Amino acid sequence: MNTPTHNAVAAAPERTRSYYSASLRDETAYPTLQGTVAVDVAIIGGGFTGVATAVELAERGLKVALLETHKVGWGASGRNGGQVTGSLSGDGAMRKQMRATLGQEVDDFIWHLRWRGHEIIQQRVATYGIQCDLQHGHLHAAMTPAHLTELRASYEEALQHGMADQVTLLDQTGVREALCSERYIGAIRNMRNMHLHPLNLCIGEARAAEQLGVQIFEHTEVLDIVHGAKPAVVTAQGRVEARQVMLAGDVYHHLEKKKLGGKIFPAMGGIVATEPLGDLARQLNPDNLAVYDCRFVLDYFRFTADQRLLFGGGANYSGRDSRDVAGELRPFIEQTFPQLKGVRIDFEWTCAMGIVINRIPQLGKLSDNVWYCQGYSGHGVATSHIMGEIMAEAITGTLTRFDTFAACKHIKVPFGRALGNPLLALGMWYYTLLEKLR
Repeated sequence: MNTPTHNAVAAAPERTRSYYSASLRDETAYPTLQGTVAVDVAIIGGGFTGVATAVELAERGLKVALLETHKVGWGASGRNGGQVTGSLSGDGAMRKQMRATLGQEVDDFIWHLRWRGHEIIQQRVATYGIQCDLQHGHLHAAMTPAHLTELRASYEEALQHGMADQVTLLDQTGVREALCSERYIGAIRNMRNMHLHPLNLCIGEARAAEQLGVQIFEHTEVLDIVHGAKPAVVTAQGRVEARQVMLAGDVYHHLEKKKLGGKIFPAMGGIVATEPLGDLARQLNPDNLAVYDCRFVLDYFRFTADQRLLFGGGANYSGRDSRDVAGELRPFIEQTFPQLKGVRIDFEWTCAMGIVINRIPQLGKLSDNVWYCQGYSGHGVATSHIMGEIMAEAITGTLTRFDTFAACKHIKVPFGRALGNPLLALGMWYYTLLEKLR
């Protein structure tokens, strides 16, 4: 991989200037849709959900068109922390609601979901030769005794599911041997979890979809979805006629407001990447582990292939962008690694995450042959791949897992984001207060 530098490499002008866009292996240049195209399935959205579903459907022999307003991987799929973990947002609410459908099988269903995304990503990277800096190893780190109690419960659950060779519960000494930081008092070391370059993965999967016959269109905003016996999607210069349509735009689109408005809200996360640290990177993190802590509003970080610290945190639930990501995150970097005091930050960017009130991914139908899938609440890399598989199953007639999610009840906030984001911000304040009190 060519090492990106602050001065020599600039992001493609059509992408956010981030470490990921500056270290792309393969930029995309798909055409804008012009005229009419006929396919089996039209997918709206060129992030992980849309691309993963397109691959699944094409592997099943369906003719697919994928439409993206900007460029493949332009949104959260190409800007996130790059961690692939077995954490499911909303698993508690998921377990409570799904028990009515699954009964005693609910626990096994959710446990399998935790890891299915890992399996899909590893299989796809191997099958299609995708170069995305895939690495194994992760620390879920405790900062308080209450966090340690939670980690012990998670560790015992992993042991009960046969993961004794993949997880280790570390005390304070153990975590400091794994990570040159005094911020944490313990951790679970998990070697099933992974980290990677998400934009290279997303584009690599799009290339795989293209090889399988998927027609991909960039700079092609969908203006309307036509429902009925012969559904279609309408753009400024064209139209896709399909037997089925799937909306996979997450928090970025403004379609179908009547049914989807008030169900998902943007939270802005900030991420930075430092200058290359050379040998210091391996001194700070000898085994190249990704890390996040146990707090409700957490910090997360890892080291990149060219030895930069990539550090994120401090989600802003107001839905408004931060004006100084580096200024906000630098104190937390220096608390974690005092050795990096004054380190140069080469890249800073934001990532809009689609937040669902109860944190359960939203899968459903807008009409008989128009589907939607959205809302991973900050856990999208693995979850989007799981949902892509579930949506492909449903579109091709196997509805079991789709129906389990579609049966979940979701809160629809009146007045949409005008009220939803202040409510989320209030909720963040409440949980942050609880964190300080426990």
